[in-house]
Amino acid sequence: MAMQNLHLAGEDEDEMYSGYNEYNPFFDTENLEQDETFQKTVQKTSHGRRPPMTAIRQGQMGAQRGIMGTAAGNRLKTGLTSSMGARPITGMAPQDGNVARPMTAVKAAGYSSTGRGQTFDPLGQSSKGPAPPLETKNEDSAEEKVKQLEKQVNDLIEESCFAHSRGEFTLALDKAKEAGRQERRLGSVRDQLSNNEQVNLDLTYSVLFNLANQYEANEMFTEALTTYQVIVKNKMFSNAGRLKVNMGNIYYRQRNYPKAIKYYRMALDQVPNTHKRLKMKIMQNIANVFVKMGQYTDAVTSLEHIMAEKSDHATAFNLILCYYATGDREKMKKTFQRLLGVELNLDDEDKYLPHPDDKHANMILEAIRNDGLRQAERKRKASMEKCVMAAAKLIAPSIEQSFSAGYDWCVDCVKQSNYIDLANDLEINKALMYLKQKEFNQAVEVLKTFEKKESKCATVAAVNLSFIYFLQGDVAMAEKYAEVAMAADRYNPPALVNKGNCVYVQGDLEKAKECYQEALRTEASCTEALYNLGLVNKKLGHLEPALDCFLKLHAILRNNAEVIFQIASINEMLEDIPQASEWFMQLIGIVPTDPGILSRMGELYDNEGDKSQAYQYHFESFRYYPSNIEIIEWLGAYFIDSQFVEKAIHYFERAAVIQPNQVKWQLMIASCHRRSGNYQQALETYKKIHKKFPDNVECLKFLVRLCSDLGLKDAQTYATKLKKAEKAKELKEQRATSGNRRGSGRGVRQGSAGSERTGSGTRRGLEDDRLDSPSDSGRGGSGTSSRQNSGRSSARRSSGRMRAALPESSGVYQVEEKNVDASYIDPLGPSAERPKTAARKRDAEDEFGDEELGDDLLPE
Repeated sequence: MAMQNLHLAGEDEDEMYSGYNEYNPFFDTENLEQDETFQKTVQKTSHGRRPPMTAIRQGQMGAQRGIMGTAAGNRLKTGLTSSMGARPITGMAPQDGNVARPMTAVKAAGYSSTGRGQTFDPLGQSSKGPAPPLETKNEDSAEEKVKQLEKQVNDLIEESCFAHSRGEFTLALDKAKEAGRQERRLGSVRDQLSNNEQVNLDLTYSVLFNLANQYEANEMFTEALTTYQVIVKNKMFSNAGRLKVNMGNIYYRQRNYPKAIKYYRMALDQVPNTHKRLKMKIMQNIANVFVKMGQYTDAVTSLEHIMAEKSDHATAFNLILCYYATGDREKMKKTFQRLLGVELNLDDEDKYLPHPDDKHANMILEAIRNDGLRQAERKRKASMEKCVMAAAKLIAPSIEQSFSAGYDWCVDCVKQSNYIDLANDLEINKALMYLKQKEFNQAVEVLKTFEKKESKCATVAAVNLSFIYFLQGDVAMAEKYAEVAMAADRYNPPALVNKGNCVYVQGDLEKAKECYQEALRTEASCTEALYNLGLVNKKLGHLEPALDCFLKLHAILRNNAEVIFQIASINEMLEDIPQASEWFMQLIGIVPTDPGILSRMGELYDNEGDKSQAYQYHFESFRYYPSNIEIIEWLGAYFIDSQFVEKAIHYFERAAVIQPNQVKWQLMIASCHRRSGNYQQALETYKKIHKKFPDNVECLKFLVRLCSDLGLKDAQTYATKLKKAEKAKELKEQRATSGNRRGSGRGVRQGSAGSERTGSGTRRGLEDDRLDSPSDSGRGGSGTSSRQNSGRSSARRSSGRMRAALPESSGVYQVEEKNVDASYIDPLGPSAERPKTAARKRDAEDEFGDEELGDDLLPE
C-alpha cells in the first residue's frame, strides 16, 4: 500500500518536471568516444594532430570526469583541444586529497591559482614523490676549461702589471712569461675542440704586449724587439703599427739612431690624421734623435712643423737650442719671441683671492686653492718660466756684441710679454754673469739698482751684495747689506747667514751662533746655516753639538766631502778612533785622490801600531802630492826603521830638492850612504855639504872622523876648520845672549853645535841632522835626554825614530896635541845588533878540552 502511494506520487512529479530531459541529440557528447566516424574526422583535422595533453595528471583527469559536467570538461576528456584545453586547469585548489573546487566567477577566499599548500620544492621532498633534480654544471667540460684558462691568463697579466708598477721588474717578467705559457695552453685546448671561431685575439694581444713591455723594462732589448715584431707582423691585430714607436724607443736607448728614425717614421705613416697629438709626439722624438746625431737642420725642420701645427714651450725651447747650435742669431731672437707668445692657459691668480662677504665662496676657494689641479697648474707654470729663463741665459751672450746688450734685449722682450715677473730675475742673472767674469764693479752697480724696488728683489740684491763684499774682505759693507736684507725680510735665511758670517769674522762666536740658529728656525733645510753652526760649535769646544749638526747635514747632503771630513775630524777629537777611521774610509771613497785625507788615515794606523797600513796610505798621499815634507820625512824614517836605508835616500834627495837651504836633508843623505857601507860616496857627499855650508859643525865632525878612519891626510885640515867653526859659533851665541853665561850655556845646548863638557868626555847633539815634525818644530832644541826617550807611537814624531841615543863618551881625535872634539852621533841611530846564533865563537875554550872521557861516558 505504501509502495502504491509512492508510485502515485511519482506520476504526479513526472507531469510537473516534464520536458527538462528533452535535448537535441547533436549535443550529446557522452558517446562521442565510441563514435568511429567522428573520431576519424577529428584525426584528419589540425586538432587531432596536436600532441596529447601532459600537464593534467591522471588523478585530476579522473576527478574531472567525475565532477565536471560542462562542455569544457567533456572536451578535455576527449582528444579535442581548444584555447582552454591547450593548457592545464589553473582554477582549482585541491584540499587534503579531495577534488578541486570548480572554477566560478567569484574567487573564493583562500584559493589561488597555484592551489593551497603548493610551494616550490627544488629537492623533490614533497609528499607526492621526488621532483626531478636540477641540472648541474659540468666542470670537466671543454668550454669550462677554456673559461678558467682565460681567467688565469688575465689574472697573471694583472699581477705582472702591478709588480711592474712597484718596481719589481724581475717578478713582472716571470708573471708575463707564465701568462704566455697559459695562453698557449689555451690555444691547444681550443684546437682540440676544433672551435677556431672563439679565438680571443684581444687576450693574445694583451699577453704579447705585456711580455714585450717587461722585456724592455728588464733591458732585454733583443727579446723585446722580437716580441714587438710578432705583434706588428700579425695582420689580425688592429692598430698594431703604433707599436713601432716602442721599437723606435728601444733603438734610441741602444743609440742606434738611424733605425730609431726609421721606425718613428713608419709609425708616423700608420697613425691616422685624426690623432694629431700622437703625431706631434712622434715628430718630437724624431727631432730629438736628429739632435743626438748632430743633424740640427733636420731637427729644425721637424720642430718648425710642430710649432706651425701647435706651439708649446718645450718645442720652442728645443728649437732655440738648435738655432743656438747652428749660430743663427736672427732665428734665435724670433724663436725667443715665439716662446714668449705661447699661451699659458692658466687661471688668473685673482680667482683665488678671498671674498669679503661670501663665506660659501671662501670655503670653496679654500678647498681648491691647493688641490691637485692647482698643483698641476703651478708645476706647468714653473716649467714654462724655467724654459724662458734658460733660453734667455743661453742666447743673451750670443745675440749681441756683448752679453750685457743681449741681456738688455731679453729683458725688454720679457717686459712686453706675459712673463713680466721674470724681468727682475733676468737682471739678477745679469749681475751673476758679471760675477762669473770677475767684473765685480759692474755686478755691484746692477745689484744696487734694486735697492728702491719691491721688497723681494731688493732682498735678493742685498743678499748678493753682502756676499760680494764679504768675499772682497769688506766686512763692514757686508754687514750693512745683510742688515738691509734683514730689514726687508726679517725671516730671510741667506741674510741671517751672511750676518752670522760677518759676526763670526769679527770674533763674536756666540752672536754668530744665534744668527745661524735663527736661520735654521726659519728654514730647517738651510744647509749653509747648519754647516756654519757646526763650525762655531767646534771652535767653541762644543764637540757633541757640532757632531749633531754635521750628522743632520749628512742626512741632507749624503755625499758631501766637507761634511764627512768634519764628522771624521770631530770623532778623532773625541778620541773615537774606530768611528773616525770609518768616516775617513767613506771620505776616501768619495775623494780618493785627496793627499791630506790619505795622510790622516796613515796617522791613525800609525797610532794604532799598524805600520804596513800606515805606509800604504802615506805612500798614496806621496804619489798624489810629492812635495809634502812631512810625508817625505815619515817615509824616509819608515825605511830606516825597516833597515832599507837605500830606499830612504830617494826620499831625502827629494826633500833636499824641495828645501835646498836645509842642511839636515844633505846630512841625512850622507848618513844613509855611510850606513849602507858606501863610505866613499858618504865622504863625497860630506865634502859637497862643507862646500855649500862651510860653517856647519856637524859636517866637519863627520869629515874629520871619516878621513881619520880612512887614513886620509885631509883629517888635519878638517880638524882645524872644525876648531875655528866651534869658536866662531860660541862667540856668536855669546853675543846673542849678551854675555849671560847661563843663557849662553842654555843657548849652546839648544843650538845645533852646542857642547857640554864633562869629566869623562864630550857629548854633542846634531840638531840640524834630525827630522823635525810640525809638533816638534815649535820647541827648538829640547835637550838630548828628551830626544833619547821620545816615543814612536805618533806619526807626528817620525823624526824621533832617526834620533840616535848619544853615548856617554865618544872617541876624541887629537892632532898636534890640540884637543879637537871630533865625536859624532849617527843621525840615523845606532846600527841594529847582529842576531844571536847557535854557533860558538872560535876563541871560546872547550870545557872538556883538558879532560879525558871515561869509559862510563862513552856510548855502549
